[in-house]
Amino acid sequence: DLLVNLELKIIVDQIRSLNKSTAELEETIGKEGRKPEGHRHLTSIKGIGGLSGGILLPIVGGIGDFAGEGKLAAYFGIVPRVSDSNEIERSGRITKRGTKLGRTTLIQRALIAQRYSPYLKTYYEKMKSRRGTGKAIVALARKFLGIIYRTRKNNRVFEDFLNFVLAEEATA
Repeated sequence: DLLVNLELKIIVDQIRSLNKSTAELEETIGKEGRKPEGHRHLTSIKGIGGLSGGILLPIVGGIGDFAGEGKLAAYFGIVPRVSDSNEIERSGRITKRGTKLGRTTLIQRALIAQRYSPYLKTYYEKMKSRRGTGKAIVALARKFLGIIYRTRKNNRVFEDFLNFVLAEEATA
């Protein structure tokens, strides 16, 4: 009984230490993530905050490296896997080529963004009724990634989610 109590105390102390370390890490990412060029672009989009912007920005990197939205989506691994053989072409599940953290963050942010945007909400509900929840979520993330791409590519701050208006040029 004494050993069990001691083990429980040690485990509780470890959990508290991990929670403290996690909070410090999130705070550091939130602060340091605001500094790089393009952070203001990302955080101007509803659904992306300081922490998620700090995660997505290094993954997206220089937006000029991508010829289009499709290339960025392929980099994130949210495009269908294509298998060709002679004249038969099949597409399957997503490729999952990019980082899992980036893909997860993108999907979570897209689900939050659809709460604020009637356009994204309608798109998501339509896809969900036609294709199912899982495919609708990935399609929504792909659409949301397009918004991120255009915001960064045009060097603009995202202003109006209802009408998809890009505001003034971003200076930082």
